[in-house]
This record gives sequence, structure tokens and C-alpha cells, in this order.
Amino acid sequence: MIALARLNELSQAEFRDALADIFEHSPWVPERAWSQRPFAGVDDLHGALCAVLAKAGDDERLRLIRAHPELAGKAAMRMELTEASQTEQAGAGLDQCSPGEFETLTRLNAEYTRRFGMPFILAVRGHTRGSIIENLQRRLQGDAAGEFAEALRQIERIALLRLKDRIAEPQ
Repeated sequence: MIALARLNELSQAEFRDALADIFEHSPWVPERAWSQRPFAGVDDLHGALCAVLAKAGDDERLRLIRAHPELAGKAAMRMELTEASQTEQAGAGLDQCSPGEFETLTRLNAEYTRRFGMPFILAVRGHTRGSIIENLQRRLQGDAAGEFAEALRQIERIALLRLKDRIAEPQ
């Protein structure tokens, strides 16, 4: 945990490094939000980070989306996930998939990536393996623009949850 007051005092490089994994492999997001300090709370910080994301071009946002790992994908099997992603996926039980669930997720992830050119992204906290599979099946029926927007919404939710885990606000 880092105190919000301390976070507000960090240099731009320190701030970027402290929040580098909030948006998966995309330290440019906190780096650009640094100038908005001081932040009154986690929600204020989250809003500034999301504003940076909203101002980014579609190519940059697509790179951010593509930086996210597949759920229960190859990176998870090779233990190559970031600590935050590993914890989130394990919390949803994705590290305990049955062979059938793993096969279904692998097949649906591949179909989603083929169809939309990006990984399926879902803030998995509070989900089960079954609800993740249901979400993936449902979202496969969507269109590219809707899925791009939904991926960004899910990334923003993931970022908020990660911030709340990491930042200690004054009482």
C-alpha cells in the first residue's frame, strides 16, 4: 500500500513506476496523469487516469487492450502473468479449470481474438469460471466497435480495483 499523500509527492518517474501495472504493461497512462496532482482520492486519481485513456488515439488504446493476457491463456499456463493479473485470475478460479473448462476457454478466446483482433477482457473479480465463459459467449455475439468500447470499460474497472488495493486514502 502507498499513502495517497505520498503518491501525490512523487516525481513523474516515481509516480509512473508506482502505478505502472495499474493499466497492464502501459506506464504511459499514469505518466500522463501525473500533471493532474494532487489527487483528492482514489476516485479522483482513477478519473484522471481514465481521462488520459480517453484522450489517447485508437491505435494506442488498441495496444493497451492487446497488452492484456487471455483469461486462462498460454501466459497463465507459463506463469508469465503480471502479479496483479495472476491474483485476479486465481481469485476467479481460472487456475483451477477442469480440462473441459480450459478447452472451452481456449476455443472461445481464440474465436474472440480472430473475430475482434484483440483479447477478451473482463474484470474477473466477483466472477466464477462459469460466469466468465457465459460473458465470453455472449460478447462473441457483439460487434467490433461495441467490443472495443467494452474492453476499455473493463480495463477501467480493472484499474479502479487495482488502485483501491494499492492506495491508502486518508480516513
